Formats: sequence, structure tokens, C-alpha cells
Amino acid sequence: MAARVLVVDDNAANLKLLGAVLRLAGYEVATARDAVEAEVELRRRPPQAVLLDLQMPGIDGFTLARRLRSEPSTRGLPLMAVTAYAGEHDERRAREAGCDDFVAKPIDTRTLPARVARLLEACR
Repeated sequence: MAARVLVVDDNAANLKLLGAVLRLAGYEVATARDAVEAEVELRRRPPQAVLLDLQMPGIDGFTLARRLRSEPSTRGLPLMAVTAYAGEHDERRAREAGCDDFVAKPIDTRTLPARVARLLEACR
């Protein structure tokens, strides 16, 4: 059975691209346009990993990551920050918020599926 991945990004083009790349690699993909939709999707059908944009209007990815880490049901869920924030400071902030991995945009679509596979394996 394919691992289910939730992609959270406010940009429709990014959702489409990430979803297509991961589906082609054999993942089951759910999407959410913001943190509120992500929280609904997490309750509806929990994924095995979450890829989240850090820069979203309203509740940003840093806050969402901290929320997921604070809840017993999502505390151990693998989180990957996928963001245009690409500095060392930004990666440190993402990891401090609870992200297990950090990928800068633009995404290298050739390596993303392998990164997700490593994330899932490392967090088992």
C-alpha cells in the first residue's frame, strides 16, 4: 500500500506540481491550501508524512509544525518544510518548529520522491 502524503501550500501551482511528482512516484497524495484545511485533512484521514510550505497567509508553516508537534496524535508525524526561505537561519527555525527535513524551492522534482522516502524511513 502506498504511503499517504499531505502537501500543504497556498500556491495552487506548487500543490499541482508536488502532487503530480509524488503520485508518479507511487505516493497517495492529499492537498491543503492552508493550515486550517490541513488540520481538517489530518483528522479526516491521517497521512504518513506532511510536506508544508512555511510562508502561508494566516497560520504559517512554522506555527502549523509547532501545533502538530504539540498534539499527541501528530507528535511523531514526519514533517518536511518545502519553502522559498532558503537560508541557514530559516532551516534552523523550521527544525526548531518541529520539521524533520527542509527542501528549498524551486523543488528538484528528480530528487523529491527519494527525499520523501528517506523522511518516511528515518521517522519510523
